[in-house]
Amino acid sequence: HGYAEYVFVVRDNGIGMDAKFLERIFEPFTRENTSTKSGIQGTGLGMAITKNIIEILNGHIEVQSEPGKGSTFTVTFTLKLQETVNTQTNIKELEGLRALVVDDDFHVCDSVSKMLKKIGLRPEWTTSGREAATRAMLAHNDKDPFHTYIIDWQMPDLNGVETTRRIRQIVGKDASIIILTAYEWADIEEEAHNAGVTAFCAKPLFMSDLKNALLSSHNLIEKTPPPPPEAPAFKNARIMVVDDLDMNREIAEFILTENGFEVEFAPDGTDAVEMVRKSPENYYSAILMDVQMPTMNGYEATKIIRNLEREDVRSMPIIAMTANALEEDKAEALKSGMNDHISKPIDINKFFEVLGKYFK
Repeated sequence: HGYAEYVFVVRDNGIGMDAKFLERIFEPFTRENTSTKSGIQGTGLGMAITKNIIEILNGHIEVQSEPGKGSTFTVTFTLKLQETVNTQTNIKELEGLRALVVDDDFHVCDSVSKMLKKIGLRPEWTTSGREAATRAMLAHNDKDPFHTYIIDWQMPDLNGVETTRRIRQIVGKDASIIILTAYEWADIEEEAHNAGVTAFCAKPLFMSDLKNALLSSHNLIEKTPPPPPEAPAFKNARIMVVDDLDMNREIAEFILTENGFEVEFAPDGTDAVEMVRKSPENYYSAILMDVQMPTMNGYEATKIIRNLEREDVRSMPIIAMTANALEEDKAEALKSGMNDHISKPIDINKFFEVLGKYFK
């Protein structure tokens, strides 16, 4: 109840792959010999990363292929359904107001204009930043100004920030100006706000994103984001992260180092056992242990570490960090000698709540 299974099927009619290669397609740095003949360059990491992301989200991927006939990839997710669905499209407060879309791509102008019309605004568009400034002046002088401008960041004649700056000189602070971009805007955010930008919106643009940007930029909703979770500061604590996937280790490293931990890595249970065995007493403050690993799983590694002939392993926190999140999985973790359990994908609040039990 409250969940639905979604199946995404991606099919192509490309060069295809033989059955032998399909057995190892998701292994890192794996490429079929025919790929070099096709002239397509790559490292062989794409499918390994794809599979990893899908499994972090508790999904499943399958592939069928035949040489010369193409490939079919099937991805299955179980996703939570929305409890309430808001079918209202228009924004009452903006009905009848003029809006100008500025983008050098005609298709974007057309698409965004149609969305704005559904929301209730009177949209117009132009493919030039210079023309946008001119039209802003004409509308202002005619006493029928544009109340909303949606401007692409990257345009050939005048970029979005400069276009915003020129429009602000004409209309003052009255209008809402939203920058539309397919790129990361963090580097220009300060400059853009100083120029007069009131909000950002990412491409590809969806109706929900556009509505949220409009509501925010017109002060129709509370713009202040919720405060980030307070993370305790962990000083002089060294954690070993045991996981066979590079991406999982990178995510863990980012979270842990940002909060004061020193981090070391082991790609398998066998490596974790050996690293603890060779380390001085109390060298590691805790271990974050994946469960499913190719050579030695997390349960077995934990049992061996707990039985090493040294004192620190008796009290060292060993915490399962795994996508295996059922009650029986948690029970198995505790049975093997682990102290606690953190589910993937990581919930930051829960992550710090668990670590906070063992680090004061």
